[in-house]
Amino acid sequence: MGVPLSQMATVASHVVRQKLKGNKRYPLVLMLEPLFRCNLACAGCGKIQHPKPILKDQLTPEQCWRAAEECGAPMVALPGGEPLLHPQIGEIVAGLTDRGKYVYLCTNAILLEKKLDLFTPSKRLSFSVHIDGPREEHDEAVCREGVFDVAVQGIKAAIDRGFRVTTNTTVFNNADPARVREMFEQLTDLGVEGMMLSPGYPYEKAPDQEHFLVADETVRLFKTILADVKKRWTFNQSPLFLEFLRGNHALDCHAWGMPTYNLFGWQKPCYLMDEGYCDTYEELISSVEWANYGRNSGNPKCTDCMVHSGYEAAAVDATFGSVGGLLKTARATLFGLPAGAPGDATAHRPSEAKKPAGELVQLSV
Repeated sequence: MGVPLSQMATVASHVVRQKLKGNKRYPLVLMLEPLFRCNLACAGCGKIQHPKPILKDQLTPEQCWRAAEECGAPMVALPGGEPLLHPQIGEIVAGLTDRGKYVYLCTNAILLEKKLDLFTPSKRLSFSVHIDGPREEHDEAVCREGVFDVAVQGIKAAIDRGFRVTTNTTVFNNADPARVREMFEQLTDLGVEGMMLSPGYPYEKAPDQEHFLVADETVRLFKTILADVKKRWTFNQSPLFLEFLRGNHALDCHAWGMPTYNLFGWQKPCYLMDEGYCDTYEELISSVEWANYGRNSGNPKCTDCMVHSGYEAAAVDATFGSVGGLLKTARATLFGLPAGAPGDATAHRPSEAKKPAGELVQLSV
């Protein structure tokens, strides 16, 4: 596993405590968005489409710390927008780690090397760098040439300084499985601690709606990508979630496991869907009709969703919810994912027509 033993123990004990208390719905990771603004305008992103006054706003450190304490999740992810644009991001991270949280700061890494002095290497802090493929595919996904090379330089600088570094990859329907596997090799050679994968969710406000995956495409694609996982590849997520993506394990959405807090409050029902906000975490958990969400609910907005933020918590819950789930996870952790028959790779070759890259959007801060 690509995480410290102390983090694994903290998460495991948290889950066991919740189960002993009889809590069906409990937080695992707080998705804490300190701001929405970004220094990129990726075609598949639905988080930067807010009016400029909102994009200029940001949470205070005190608001971030209060949300973490209120929620009680052992891990905090800091997505955005681009968190490194926040002028107090170093203070925010320090306050979270001081409170015993394991923090994953999600970044496109454009500013990473310049901002490293704001942070102190710690087992509680990891930079989660967004990499959507080898150089050409990544730069096309973020709509700007040269970003892959800058990100790689940032990763190297962070690792050289003693920081934990992981990566986060969103896979779309134009992904070439062979090229994704090539990316695994590149990232492993760089020395990243672990890699996280997720199929793209169709944000309604995203400029590019053409390349989001539907559920059957997701399974076929990940069957090919993960058909023969090399032992040297380390994934920073539950083996049961990866088996779910390959169609080998059934999970239902546990959106409550990764609640989102941002400028508007606690987002209903999840990080990916915007159906209003609550003032408190308890209100979020008690007021949302959770049965109305997830692939088994019949909700058309959830039909094709197999995204990490909804199903990773379900995978962790399944790991500790049964002897079978625990044994399957332990076996995959010790010996790797079982080999599986590859899917139809031809169904996932990138289209011949390449979309032109967009322009970088400059936002006033």
